[in-house]
Amino acid sequence: MRRLTDRLSEARRDQRGFTLIELLIVIVILGILAAIVAFSVRGIVDRGDVAACKAEVKTVATAEEANYAKLGSYATLTDLQANGFLRAGTPKYVSAASATDGSLTLSGNPAGCTAG
Repeated sequence: MRRLTDRLSEARRDQRGFTLIELLIVIVILGILAAIVAFSVRGIVDRGDVAACKAEVKTVATAEEANYAKLGSYATLTDLQANGFLRAGTPKYVSAASATDGSLTLSGNPAGCTAG
């Protein structure tokens, strides 16, 4: 019996764990990888905002042209919604549409999104 406990304690002494330095190096590497991923995701979100803005501008411009074709005049955003050319709700990037010439006013638009 004594011999068995001696063997177990000797086996436990031979086991080696990770040192504090090794664990710190792993944590630093994981931190660097997390930073790289965070910056990569930011670029993807920015491109998504630009694409959403361009899509909204095209949607409102198409609604303006459809309103002009049907009624012979341009309309405001409220009129476009009332006439059924634009679904209800407040657009995120297009803040106003001119009833005189159909031009669009953008607000809070990301870089790279224009009303042209």
